Amino acid sequence: MNPNDTIVNADLARHIQRLGQDFGFQQVGFSDCRLDDQHPHYHAWLARHFHGEMSYMARNIDKRLDPAALVDGTLSVICVRMDYLHQPSQHFAQLLDHPSLAYISRYALGRDYHKLIRKRLQGFAEAIGELVGPHGYRVFTDSAPVLEKALAVKAGIGWMGKHSNILQREHGSWFFLGEIFTDLRLPPGPPVDDHCGDCRACLDKCPTRAIVKPYVVDARRCISYLTIEHRGPIAEEFRRAMGNRIYGCDDCQLVCPWNRFEQTTAESDFHPRHGLDVISLSECFEWTEQQFLDRFEGSAIRRIGYNCWRRNIAIALGNAAFDPHIIKILNEALEGADDMLTGHIVWAIAEQQQRGSQS
Repeated sequence: MNPNDTIVNADLARHIQRLGQDFGFQQVGFSDCRLDDQHPHYHAWLARHFHGEMSYMARNIDKRLDPAALVDGTLSVICVRMDYLHQPSQHFAQLLDHPSLAYISRYALGRDYHKLIRKRLQGFAEAIGELVGPHGYRVFTDSAPVLEKALAVKAGIGWMGKHSNILQREHGSWFFLGEIFTDLRLPPGPPVDDHCGDCRACLDKCPTRAIVKPYVVDARRCISYLTIEHRGPIAEEFRRAMGNRIYGCDDCQLVCPWNRFEQTTAESDFHPRHGLDVISLSECFEWTEQQFLDRFEGSAIRRIGYNCWRRNIAIALGNAAFDPHIIKILNEALEGADDMLTGHIVWAIAEQQQRGSQS
């Protein structure tokens, strides 16, 4: 990337922001590359092993904390926000801990956002080139060693909530982030003040107490981490608290007062596929591996694999209302299950039997 020291004037910067809206981004902001204030927090988080098995979080730290080290010649980062909520949260909040239906984090109900946003960012970057001339750039969305939340804060997208998600006053937190690293020098920020105040709703609501203190999440306790990133057995201490959450967890967002300003999206690719927004636990547990692969083609869920998918659902079935059919399909699933999955199925059967004996 060849550095371009020309400062983009304010009018042109606003034109770039408006151009971003043409590509489906609800907000565009600019950050510089200085993340010095993040160094002590990030190193302390790693030192406490709060990243769990996400070993990639401890690699390339210098590049993660310095965008110019990741992409040579970077002078600014263009940060974007794209809303993904397909319907008001009041319509699905009652699904949490439902006695027979699955809960899947709302961001994963549709197509994989990585591909959609990356394609939009690429088009956006090319369109910027038509405005300002050739410029060096690379696009990212939840990929590579990018400290995207810290960059979004510096760019004025929002502030870091106590749950570690970015909050925006007019839109809440139901959105994706993306970045364009560029050798254009763009006017940064200004950052948004923290508006969480004394509220601790997200800390109190977290089922597994993963938010160990404001702004600090121990991933090893987080249901999103356990159901998506973690590949081994899930500790029994967390299983009942997981309820019916089989992929991700939205509790901290659902309880956040700022999400009363949530906005829904017009992006059809983020709308639910295969009835995942209201699907029975038994139905998705009984899918064959081929059905799992077919239904999740082009979905972020596919990457956890069939075995972890069934592991997660087995726990949820153990937490479901007593149903002889659940015990039947769990027993049938024992045949051919590996040791890891077997342990979760046996636990779920015992939970169902105990609940049945009390009814």
